[in-house]
Amino acid sequence: MTLPVVAVVGPTGSGKSDLGVALAQRLDGEVVNADALQFYRGMDIGTAKLPPEERQGIPHHLLDVLDVTEEASVAAYQEDARRMIDGIRDRGRVPILVGGSGLYVRAALDRLEFPPTDPGVRARLEEELAAAGSAAFRERLRTVDPVSAARIDDDRRLVRALEVHEVSGRPFSAFMPRREYHRPALQIGLAVDREVLRERLADRVHAMVRDGLADEVRRLAASGLRDGRTASRALGYGQFLRVLDGTMAEADAVEDTVAATRRFARRQLTWFRGDPRVAWLDWRASDLAETAAALVRQAAAPILER
Repeated sequence: MTLPVVAVVGPTGSGKSDLGVALAQRLDGEVVNADALQFYRGMDIGTAKLPPEERQGIPHHLLDVLDVTEEASVAAYQEDARRMIDGIRDRGRVPILVGGSGLYVRAALDRLEFPPTDPGVRARLEEELAAAGSAAFRERLRTVDPVSAARIDDDRRLVRALEVHEVSGRPFSAFMPRREYHRPALQIGLAVDREVLRERLADRVHAMVRDGLADEVRRLAASGLRDGRTASRALGYGQFLRVLDGTMAEADAVEDTVAATRRFARRQLTWFRGDPRVAWLDWRASDLAETAAALVRQAAAPILER
């Protein structure tokens, strides 16, 4: 039997982690992380990682799998997440994907092919771009991939598109994701009141600071946080590194983190609202977990009848 993968999605601060645990309890499930920053060991407070004692004994996978100096890879995540999902199904349990990193969710759920890469080709193209300029490079891309040339608006992606074409012989646009599930899936989105969320996010950042975010950043800095291209730029971590360096006051770091977190939440909402397959539920409903579980059982019924 192939039960659907359940994905709990939505903006940061909307309660995805708690709903993931509640669903796992009701459906005999296990959680697979889809938050790109919760991959990192030691990044606990600033990523709102659910502490072990709050996981209610539910197995959580793909948490704490990278050092802060390592860079997360969507392609590697796709392989790892699908392996975890298959293993959970083999145990007769329901895989529950939880997180707000939209591209990682799609990598786990959708038919998403990753274009090849060649660092040598990329380095040469970057040198050619510096010599020829953006306009000439855009025209060069237009001759082999007009679709990508019309969409791309920065030099880094121009280079990437030409790299993919040179390495694969296919246009970069041929690798664009489609909204087509790799295997049966159900996405449950948490519909939020935006004004309430704005205040909740501010409160959450202030709580993180009270809980020791500055000390967490200090410990991670000693382990190489500054060398991590992804981890060092994470919300709160980048700001508090500047506090450690003496280039930003702590009060300014807090307010900057609040503003950046709100912007990030808006981008998440835009991403997930653009996917018509997401079933939206009121994030503050008293029967949220029961309603979500009922949706999963309803989605599973046609599969189980086959």
